[in-house]
Amino acid sequence: MSNKILVVDDEKTIADIIKFNLEKEGHTVETAYDGEEGIKKFKEYNHELILLDIMMPKKDGFQVLKEIRAISQVPVIMLTAKEEEVDKVLGLELGADDYVVKPFSMRELMARVKANLRRVDFVNSNSANEIISSNGLEIDLNKYEVKKDSQVVELTLREFELLKFLASKSGQVFSREQLLEKVWGYEYYGDIRTVDVTVRRLREKIEDKNEEFKYILTKRGVGYYFGR
Repeated sequence: MSNKILVVDDEKTIADIIKFNLEKEGHTVETAYDGEEGIKKFKEYNHELILLDIMMPKKDGFQVLKEIRAISQVPVIMLTAKEEEVDKVLGLELGADDYVVKPFSMRELMARVKANLRRVDFVNSNSANEIISSNGLEIDLNKYEVKKDSQVVELTLREFELLKFLASKSGQVFSREQLLEKVWGYEYYGDIRTVDVTVRRLREKIEDKNEEFKYILTKRGVGYYFGR
């Protein structure tokens, strides 16, 4: 299936190589070489996936991600330099769905793109009609929509996938490594902080402030589970 993808990277050679390989896979690809251009093109073309570099002129990747998250939950894969460990965590905190460390193999990047696009295609084509409900929380598997006390909660696709997985196996405890495998859905080259950051973001959005958690719970020394 062809998807609309935006590549935002100030290194023109890298952006053009990525575009070439994505187009070989049948996708429609736009490129932008600075943050401002990236935001402008996304608003114009409403892409289904964004590959976003961090260090760029005019607006860096974090600024771009913030602006995108204010208007869309489109999957975003951050492109980070190898030594920028803190940037990976910050990107996830701001709502990135994934990250790839430079220098990366094109094979790895294409695998990440395919994994994230599978979720987009599922959202667009899924016809199931199933809702998981628990303590005022409703998870609509058809619409990929979450409501808390009847109010829609905006989640990224990755946050939704994690919530859906835990809720569908309520009470079962999963380690961080298991969640990386089950939710991220492929051989993931990240670390367990990816899970912790995503759980923290989810809790900020669905748990009641200043109260004990009732949806995503921690089993000390083991992992996470969804409360029954």
